[in-house]
Amino acid sequence: MNLSNHNIIVPIKDSEKFFLVNPLYKSADIISENEVKLLNELQDSSGDFKQRGYLVDEVDEKRAFKLAYLDFAEKREEDEIQLFFVPNYSCNFACSYCYQEGYNPVQKVVSTEVIDAFFSYINTEFAGKRKYITVFGGEPLLPGDNQRQMIAYLLKKSNEANLDVAFVTNGYTLTSYVDLLKTANIREIQVTIDGTQEVHDGRRYLKGKQPTFDRIVEGVDACLKAGININLRMVVDKENIGNLAGLSRFAIDRGWTSSPLFKTQIGRNYELHFCNSTPEKLFDRATLYQHLYDLLQEHPYIAEFYKPAFSIAKYISEHEELPMALFDSCPACKTEWAFDFTGTIYSCTATVGKEGEELGTFYPEVTKKTAVIEEWQNRDVTTIEECKTCSVALACGGGCASVAKNKNGHVNSPDCRPVKELLSLGAAYYLKD
Repeated sequence: MNLSNHNIIVPIKDSEKFFLVNPLYKSADIISENEVKLLNELQDSSGDFKQRGYLVDEVDEKRAFKLAYLDFAEKREEDEIQLFFVPNYSCNFACSYCYQEGYNPVQKVVSTEVIDAFFSYINTEFAGKRKYITVFGGEPLLPGDNQRQMIAYLLKKSNEANLDVAFVTNGYTLTSYVDLLKTANIREIQVTIDGTQEVHDGRRYLKGKQPTFDRIVEGVDACLKAGININLRMVVDKENIGNLAGLSRFAIDRGWTSSPLFKTQIGRNYELHFCNSTPEKLFDRATLYQHLYDLLQEHPYIAEFYKPAFSIAKYISEHEELPMALFDSCPACKTEWAFDFTGTIYSCTATVGKEGEELGTFYPEVTKKTAVIEEWQNRDVTTIEECKTCSVALACGGGCASVAKNKNGHVNSPDCRPVKELLSLGAAYYLKD
């Protein structure tokens, strides 16, 4: 018998115990230091290590890996596809960390012809697939009659195609758009608030530096009152992480967190393509989650607003089992595509609008860069050389292909996630009892 190649053993933060996880065999246990020693010495008098998949026959493990990979691929074929549509790259905000600011401005505006071509393409290309549309930007809900007419037309076409629609918006004009949004099947509205009023208004302001917090809060209230799901996102870095407790308290006191229509996420401010944040403001992933862990210890009520995933620790806590082994964590060109008002096709939201990342066109004619698309589609932990011998690969999935490409020059390279560090924190927070 040998140690499984997929054992992950981490010391649990603030504990003498260890967290032992094997994503391939969907096993997880809290064990002692002595049990770690016995496992590493291949001693298994009770047979528990073998039964749980921590000690394996090499041939059997290769077979299990192949079967799990096939299961993952089959499930992903059945997954819902998220289709991003960008009606414009312009924005009424001038956020201090906007990554799209460095993009070359496109002077064209969206037209009904482009919207028609978009629906024609997705109805043909993704026929028989479960799918929904997410309207992205720039800022898709800009004020003005022309923008409102285009959004109304897009929603009309979505209704005709029986497709749900989500929006990613800065939220400044939400109140004025609620009546229009109510005419469609709105899955959710993602809105960003970066802290309480003073902190948020110091980061996310209009182009004239006017404040935006109060108007966004009104928009969130209006959506919840209208029965529209809100996904509130806080983009964090070292300048505003300390305000998470304040924003949590604000959301709790306003009654948002008690609504079944309300959920949250934390977005890490990081270098993508262009980013105005200076590097010293940015967190790496491990350090951010250490800060979140510390804040949760100091202000337990934050958990009512936001609970970090800590890799797969939260999932294990909530489901009392492990998720399916993650052979690929990048949805680009698989369960996610992006399209813009110029008629161009991209892999995902991280590449949309970036010169050199075009994968084809849907208007005025359909074209595809088949070889490039296949490179994105074939990328997973079985094709990335560094992932093939990595014990955490099936909890990491190879990370983001766009980030990997920016860093290494090609998509078939890893964007490594600090799985061990996150599991150490997550076991301490979610599984300590």
